[in-house]
Amino acid sequence: MTASPQAETRLYPTRPFLAASLAVFREGRVLLASRAAAPFDQLYTLPGGMVEPGESLEEAALREMQEETGIIAKMLGFTGYTQYIDRDEAGRVRRHFVICSYAGLWISGEGVPGAELPAMKWVSLEDAAKMPLTPGLMPILEKGHAMAGSAR
Repeated sequence: MTASPQAETRLYPTRPFLAASLAVFREGRVLLASRAAAPFDQLYTLPGGMVEPGESLEEAALREMQEETGIIAKMLGFTGYTQYIDRDEAGRVRRHFVICSYAGLWISGEGVPGAELPAMKWVSLEDAAKMPLTPGLMPILEKGHAMAGSAR
């Protein structure tokens, strides 16, 4: 019997993993969260996670936001993607993620830290640019901020 794709380990995968994240904007500020686990532990990023079979990227981004933070948001649109490919000393792929990012507008909730995301902050883009962020995040935040500004 073959293991389901969800059961496949994220270390030394046989395929890339697809994830979705959401930049939620509230009164000109975006919610950033610090990661608790590798890769990129202690860096600030967007809440997000794996896309489940049968789920759209947008649905996954909204679901992960609510599950990880308690925040409910309205989807605005796609802001870009990042790829994370980590190779070991022998050149083998240790981790491979493709993360599709979206922007949204806050509806309700305050952002409750948890085991995966131990710290959360609502910050301006100027403050975000001074924080330790995951690679490639700033252009995604800038595009989302522009979308949120024109949606008001």
